[in-house]
Amino acid sequence: MKPLDPRDRSAAIAAAIFLMVFGAGFLLLPKVMLYLGTISPYLAAAVGTVFVLAFFFVFWLRARYQRRR
Repeated sequence: MKPLDPRDRSAAIAAAIFLMVFGAGFLLLPKVMLYLGTISPYLAAAVGTVFVLAFFFVFWLRARYQRRR
C-alpha cells in the first residue's frame, strides 16, 4: 500500500470534519427545531430548511471548485 499524497490526506481530513460537523448537526436538529417550535413553527421550519440546504450547498461549492481545477 502506497502512502497518501498530501492532497489526498487533506481531502480525507476535510471529509472527516464535514461528516462530524453535519452528523452532530443532524443529531441536534430535532431538539433545536422542537425548542424553536415553541417560539414559532415558522422559525423552526426555516432553521431546519437552512441547515439541510447548507448540507447540499457544500457539495455544490465543491463541485464548482473541482470543475475549475
